[in-house]
Amino acid sequence: MRTSSELKAFMKQRRMGLNDFIQRLATNSYACKHPEVQSILNLSPPQEAELMNTNPSPPPSPSQQINLGPSSNPSAKPSDFHFLKVIGKGSFGKVLLARHRTDDQFYAVKVLQKKAILKKKEEKHIMSERNVLLKNVKHPFLVGLHYSFQTADKLYFVLDYINGGELFYHLQRERCFLEPRARFYAAEIASALGYLHSLNIVYRDLKPENILLDSQGHIILTDFGLCKENIEPNGTTSTFCGTPEYLAPEVLHKQPYDRTVDWWCLGAVLYEMLYGLPPFYSRNTAEMYDNILNKPLQLKPNISNAARHLLEGLLQKDRTKRLGCAEDFTEIKNHIFFSPINWDELNAKKITPPFNPNVTGPNDLRHFDPEFTDEPVPSSIGCSPDSALVTASIKEAAEAFVGFSYAPSMDSYL
Repeated sequence: MRTSSELKAFMKQRRMGLNDFIQRLATNSYACKHPEVQSILNLSPPQEAELMNTNPSPPPSPSQQINLGPSSNPSAKPSDFHFLKVIGKGSFGKVLLARHRTDDQFYAVKVLQKKAILKKKEEKHIMSERNVLLKNVKHPFLVGLHYSFQTADKLYFVLDYINGGELFYHLQRERCFLEPRARFYAAEIASALGYLHSLNIVYRDLKPENILLDSQGHIILTDFGLCKENIEPNGTTSTFCGTPEYLAPEVLHKQPYDRTVDWWCLGAVLYEMLYGLPPFYSRNTAEMYDNILNKPLQLKPNISNAARHLLEGLLQKDRTKRLGCAEDFTEIKNHIFFSPINWDELNAKKITPPFNPNVTGPNDLRHFDPEFTDEPVPSSIGCSPDSALVTASIKEAAEAFVGFSYAPSMDSYL
């Protein structure tokens, strides 16, 4: 169980990005003396550039530009929407609740500043997020993209509006969940991860902040900016990224890692749902890293043997012995902990969620953090810059995001 002081420290740390965290770690005298931390900070130049975003790289050549085909929705523009509330914030922009002026439908519109993305060399991650969103339309527990468009200085994702709140928000309020509730959420998350893996996508950033509840209480996975595409069943990648509390040992060791990194993160989230804090958590981040790498998993006796066995399998430090290593999602699905789950009914959303957010409608924002909703909607969100203000950097931005605009064919919804 979290104490109030632990919770404050935990939340403060959780709101920090990995970039801020590494910089803070690098200035901590205790941390820098720790051999494992010195190893982590001793990055090769390409990794350091990706992690710290400090090394400039040349602008993309035409062959590097991501062209995703002609736009199916060339007429979309910011003025189509009435932007109502800020419901989320990130490194490159905001997520806003918006109502379409023509059909009165509510959407979550993610508005990203091209300039900020280019400055941090994040074009590939943004376009990767969009690529993954295009593939999500057929899965019940992944947020859907309706269409995207761009102005000279901004990118717009028009997404499903989900207003049951972040899993993080509900964990904050309730400290931890009973096992049947944790099982339900873990099963829906595992189903979503299994689907992404079937498309050769590794998610890499599973955490309670990226797991939303819809208005009925089902899980919706969101934020695909760190997804890695084209990872075959035995394929690996080595980019150092993620969120400190959930980094798998092989990522910390800077070793190649594979899709089992997502099963480690599932174990970490399940552990947090049952116990109130992530496994190996410490307020001292260097100590937490050391715990992840070296400390044996310790499980208190207030969970079932099935839950204990599952956590031991998912939080196995050696990825070659981790549950999911051999047959991926099939191993997770067949684990005894999930024996009460009928997976066909789960994917058809026929299992009644254990918690109902009880939202009264789209304008019910009770499950959003007031830190976001109290913020005024920027007047610049719904308008395009005057053409006289379109500078060379904005033209560069336009070239970098060729093919971003998208609208699905009607077949996508059939």
